[in-house]
Amino acid sequence: MARVWKYSAMRLFGRKEAEEEPGGPDEAIAGFWTWWQDTRPRLDSLVAAGEAEGLEEWLAPAVAAIDAGLVWEVAPGRNAAHALVVTAAGDAELRSLAHRWAGAAPPADLLWEFHPSRQANPQAMDLTLDVGGLEFALDKLTLGLRMPRNQPRVDVAAYHPIFEDLDEDIRMEATLLALDWLLGEDDVARWVGEITAVTFQPIDAVAAAHLPAVVADVAAGHSEEEWLLLEGQTAGGAPLVATARYPLRPVDHPLFDQHIAITLPYAHRDENGLPVGDSLAALRDFEERLAARLLKLRGDAVLAAHVSTEGHRVIHVYADPTGDAAIHAKELIVGWEEGEPRVDVSADPGWTAVSPFLS
Repeated sequence: MARVWKYSAMRLFGRKEAEEEPGGPDEAIAGFWTWWQDTRPRLDSLVAAGEAEGLEEWLAPAVAAIDAGLVWEVAPGRNAAHALVVTAAGDAELRSLAHRWAGAAPPADLLWEFHPSRQANPQAMDLTLDVGGLEFALDKLTLGLRMPRNQPRVDVAAYHPIFEDLDEDIRMEATLLALDWLLGEDDVARWVGEITAVTFQPIDAVAAAHLPAVVADVAAGHSEEEWLLLEGQTAGGAPLVATARYPLRPVDHPLFDQHIAITLPYAHRDENGLPVGDSLAALRDFEERLAARLLKLRGDAVLAAHVSTEGHRVIHVYADPTGDAAIHAKELIVGWEEGEPRVDVSADPGWTAVSPFLS
């Protein structure tokens, strides 16, 4: 018999707006885990008895105390019997918070493990979800799949027989949850592009069970690190040249929500304002030294892209704000001799500064 999950037990719908919590996120996370240790015997007994409403009563306010925008669920574990998932559910502003929550978790044991995003469920096709009183069986879900040209993604049009009886928002919520269970939430963010929930079966639709294999084929084509050379214009029409990591995705670096913009003016430029000669060599040398510094940070920062235009190169680095990447950047610019360099540091969890290059 297919296992039935109730939406109401997992607070997947009706997500609240995030509110500012006193004391800061670190204090809120520490408070949650103190509460967890004190409350765990009660939670263990509730989950053993299958009392979903009781879990909701205890867990919902505890998770909301970290941030009201977080979403939680109790799901089957990979190695433990159960997994507590506390996720940003696609909200870039909260992704690092969810990962810091998981990083502060106690070691997993036989009963509980902890994740900052929904994990792929090997038994996904056996699940049936209760959606508005209707049975949403994943084995009846079909998908129209399209691979956009020159994009490392798969566009998905999802169809289920009950979708005709559901409003658009509920159809989309059910589709997103199904994709998360099929692929895992992070792989949905990495490899799935446009998602639609339709009321008619797409042409050449396939069973949802085939999606992981299709995504694995796409991912296999992007297993090596690549850089793209791009040309364009500024808003004012000036030529620009950019180099960006490819694919470039915040989900691959969930703790890197600090943006470090290093601006280097250069003296030697061509008629289009782009670097040449000694300036080009100096910029390359600077980036090599920057890359060496970032390497020593042991994964606390990543060089995302750089853009050259109108006599300036801006190097975009994203880093864990608890690390020293910004300090290293400020130390490096001291030796720059072609004008006045600058380092600007800001919070940018959505990587908006490099949004044209996200893939």
